[in-house]
Amino acid sequence: MEFHRSDSSSPSSSMPTPNSTDPKKTTSDPMHSWWESVSKARSRIHALAAILPSSSHDPLSSLADSDRPALSLLSSPAAYAAVSASLSGSHSDPLCHWLYDTFLSADPHLRLVVLSFVPLLVGLYLSRIHSPEPPSLAGFEAVLLALYAAETKSRNGKPLLVTIPDLSQPSIYHAPLRKPQSLSPPSVGLISPPLEPQLGVKSTKRPSIVGVSLHSFFSQISHMPAWSKLDFCQFAAAWAGAAPCPCRTQFDDALIPEYNQICDGKGERIPLPWEILQPSLRILGHCLLGPLNSQDVKDAASFAVRCLYARASHDLVPQAILATRSLIQLDVRTREAAKANSGSNSNANTPTKVKKPEILLVSK
Repeated sequence: MEFHRSDSSSPSSSMPTPNSTDPKKTTSDPMHSWWESVSKARSRIHALAAILPSSSHDPLSSLADSDRPALSLLSSPAAYAAVSASLSGSHSDPLCHWLYDTFLSADPHLRLVVLSFVPLLVGLYLSRIHSPEPPSLAGFEAVLLALYAAETKSRNGKPLLVTIPDLSQPSIYHAPLRKPQSLSPPSVGLISPPLEPQLGVKSTKRPSIVGVSLHSFFSQISHMPAWSKLDFCQFAAAWAGAAPCPCRTQFDDALIPEYNQICDGKGERIPLPWEILQPSLRILGHCLLGPLNSQDVKDAASFAVRCLYARASHDLVPQAILATRSLIQLDVRTREAAKANSGSNSNANTPTKVKKPEILLVSK
């Protein structure tokens, strides 16, 4: 299913645009392109303010008045919280209509705003669709299908591949003494097969559609705000199951704080096929090891990875066990190195007693 685009997705007609009467300058004038992007972003922000509670109007109006309204919206925790508190996911949900129309606007900065809500959309969708009596979630599914269709078009029928290094071959960083007589073809791993167009979210295609949405979020994760990453980590821990398990502390005792209470309201234990688990682990890997991530994001990712490791160990999924175990070991080593560095820095900054200068007595 899909929504019909509303007129609110176009730039407001009440806002004048320079050179609007000259079609030749539309594609060549950077000022026109900038103004069109700003006008479109302001129009979308005003449309969002119209469907949110009145308490959100003033903060959103200030975002619309900025020089970069779309990026201001992306970096606004108040706007994210207001949308999070109002999403229902039904076909009549105006927020799902807004996300759908905003993504189809094709403005790169507005698309980043929609992608920042992917953890929330996917988290709520998966938690509710697997409930005993799932409600209508056609609004969520329309947005997920829009993300899937965009990625399908971008890949153009090709799979996502990764080249695996061959240690038997010389690297580009040194010149071997003897050149190999024959070079074997590089090993190639499959990340995702070619995508097929989908008109609806069938139960058999749901993992693939959700996984593609998570991949779209991961592809822009360096632009995503911390609260979006934190939401995903907490949902991932809840999906794995929040019951205490000794497997969580198999590799360390108390390197991370407990996040059980935080994850309690984030969802339920759900099926985790590889189509969903693989992009989830890639996102968690960034949250865990990204140098610019906040400590809250790193701690939440640490807890989520340990929850997924415990789940994989109980479900006996070899590839999931290997991936989560590797992330845990990287996390342990990174934390131990940071702790050692902080200890050495504190010792280096400790003031020492000033040594008195030596006085040499010289006899005449």
